[in-house]
Amino acid sequence: MKHVLFLAWQYLKYHRVKTVFLLFAISLTFFIPMALNQLSQQGSEKLRARAVSTPLLLGNKGSATELCLGSLYFREPNIEPIPYSSLEDLRQQGLARAIPLQLEYRVKQQPIVGTTQDYFSFRKLSFAQGRPMAILGECVLGAKAAQALNADVGSSVISTPAGAFDVAGSFPLKMKVVGILHPNQTSDDTAVFTDVKTTWVISGKAHGHQDIGVETADSLLLSKSESGVVASPAVLSYTEITPENIGSFHFHGNPENYPITSVIVLPGDKKSELMLRGRYQQGQGLQMVVPEAIVDELVDTVVSIRDLLLLAAISIGLATLLITAMVFLLSIQLRKAEIATMKQIGAAPGAVRGILITEILLVIGIGFLLAIVFVWTINRLGIPLLENYL
Repeated sequence: MKHVLFLAWQYLKYHRVKTVFLLFAISLTFFIPMALNQLSQQGSEKLRARAVSTPLLLGNKGSATELCLGSLYFREPNIEPIPYSSLEDLRQQGLARAIPLQLEYRVKQQPIVGTTQDYFSFRKLSFAQGRPMAILGECVLGAKAAQALNADVGSSVISTPAGAFDVAGSFPLKMKVVGILHPNQTSDDTAVFTDVKTTWVISGKAHGHQDIGVETADSLLLSKSESGVVASPAVLSYTEITPENIGSFHFHGNPENYPITSVIVLPGDKKSELMLRGRYQQGQGLQMVVPEAIVDELVDTVVSIRDLLLLAAISIGLATLLITAMVFLLSIQLRKAEIATMKQIGAAPGAVRGILITEILLVIGIGFLLAIVFVWTINRLGIPLLENYL
């Protein structure tokens, strides 16, 4: 047996180009269905874990899927916001804790999540550095957001303008980083957390006023007299909130009408959950959804697509194995003289067949091991890539 294995291995080494081609084809045959199954399974588990940990979501009428994707994974929601008064109404019912979410702006590619300190305890997020945001203009970075923005506690980040020509009154806001979270392999890692009111400042619903006096350049004043001064709009709005100007910030209009994207609802018990779901089914222009049920539907769709891809991959794999078998058969035909020589020097017919079969088994076995290595690599590198989106 040892001699058979040695001769088979030597033949594969001598014909290394053909061997490498066959190894690549066979490893790919095993790798594609294994990788598809692994990625889809782990992706589905991550999707579900986030949804299962969120009892209820309150948002505007529309796509429940969009509401969940925005509120759970911080995808830009394609639904209308709800007024802040909806949060107050929910709290007044006394049936659940409520955590607001406002998702509209970004710092480069990192989503800004307007919320409260309750969010950190709800998601069991811990601080690697610093503390939660406490006043207007402060923010907390997820672990990956801190790396992407090259920011640390004490530094600042600036919100990205909503558009090149933003005439709605919103403008970039410089926010002070006061905390950085430990990584938890969810979408929280990529987020920039701040207070809901700070997101309203970004949207232009609040601004501060400079102390216009002797230190203000004349070029920024439209008129000046003993009774007072009239300033250019250039000095009326701040893009940074500081201890010196925070007291001058004020909101226009009624904050109860200001927007929030959704509300995470944490009922006190099952009875409270059923009561809330019943009340918000009566058509208030709002919807109360169970994220687990919505994400399960989404996962079922993903699994169906995965099954189709697996079927296609298996079909391609079978075709590849058939081609590989044909290559081996052709190789045997081309090796008739070599086989005849082995028989002439005393090799038994069984030994010759053993060498040929061992060559095939070696190629299949090594190809399978390579596929396992590739899948392991996907686990180490591919799954962290998925975490940027889940």
